[in-house]
Amino acid sequence: MNKIYSYPSLVLCTLNTKWVIAVIFLFFVNNQSWSQDVIVANGPGNTYEELTAFLAPGHDPIEVPDCNHASFGNHIDEVYDTSIGGYAYRFFIHVTPDNDRCIDEIDDRQRNEIKTYHPSPSNLKGTQGENVIYKWAFKLPAGFQSSPKFTHIHQLKSVGGDFQSMPMYTLTTRKGSPDKIQLRYAETTSQITLSETPLSPFLNNWVEVTEKINYSTSGFYSMSIVDVDTNDQLFYYDNSGFDEPKTNWRPGADFVRPKWGIYRSLVYSEDLRDEEVLFSYFSIDEVNSLNTNYVKNKNVTIYPNPTDATIYINSQYYNYAEVYDMNGKLILSSSNYEINISHFKEGFYIIKFFGNLDELICIKKVIKSNKK
Repeated sequence: MNKIYSYPSLVLCTLNTKWVIAVIFLFFVNNQSWSQDVIVANGPGNTYEELTAFLAPGHDPIEVPDCNHASFGNHIDEVYDTSIGGYAYRFFIHVTPDNDRCIDEIDDRQRNEIKTYHPSPSNLKGTQGENVIYKWAFKLPAGFQSSPKFTHIHQLKSVGGDFQSMPMYTLTTRKGSPDKIQLRYAETTSQITLSETPLSPFLNNWVEVTEKINYSTSGFYSMSIVDVDTNDQLFYYDNSGFDEPKTNWRPGADFVRPKWGIYRSLVYSEDLRDEEVLFSYFSIDEVNSLNTNYVKNKNVTIYPNPTDATIYINSQYYNYAEVYDMNGKLILSSSNYEINISHFKEGFYIIKFFGNLDELICIKKVIKSNKK
């Protein structure tokens, strides 16, 4: 039951109509990867052990409130989710008695997070000069209640130096009129909001996050969040604007570590409820270079899927496509909006879609079924 992957040139794929996590070999991707590590939820049992083996073998990268709420049991498990047709990590947080890492002196916040840190493998820690792409998928439940202070879902934190207590980048939700999801940034000890959008489209929907960063004092950063079912882009930010902050490396830092989970303020606990946040996978990909020429909403729709004959393509950005088998072998290329795969063997295939500048704009997985 191996669900930890560490290979060069691996990517993750999604389907429009149904979420599918697949680790596949693709040898001609835009961002040439030299170290990608992925962990995918695959079913109940040994969740802590497998997360630990991925994040920091033999150590303790899991920050759960179990010891303060032992009667509940493990605060991270794996559960089957029908909307993705697969398993997801379920992070529990309870208004009481959960606290922050079982530290009695901290009573104004609580957390249930996973992280990389000092004992983690070097390829899971961001170091100066590196280009890293972080990807993950998560789902907030219907009725999710945010703190008016903070409810963090993800952080990039520098380790070492004078500013390590303050995350550099934070994806957080916040109660308001309306509730919002925000991307926050801190160069030193004070945070600003880089971008925000209403939270409601994120609730009860699976979304996939792609975060790109160049760890330098004048580096690129971007975050894209896409609705898995519709392929609509719900959020996008990058720092390419002239006046956007560019400092992605702090003085005295040793490395940068990612964190995922739920970490929230208890100052206004009356605004909160017990929550369950789902994550389906986590990916850390060190690449040679970042494709910073990203264009928003390059949607590609294919139908029907599965199919026993023809795939129809709908996209204003589409120029041509390449179809690969699951071994990474190129089967055919086409610039048509209809691709006949009736002669293909039954099974899974990968379609890479390219735009007018020969840039990779989308990757999809298609299922070839037998004729009825």
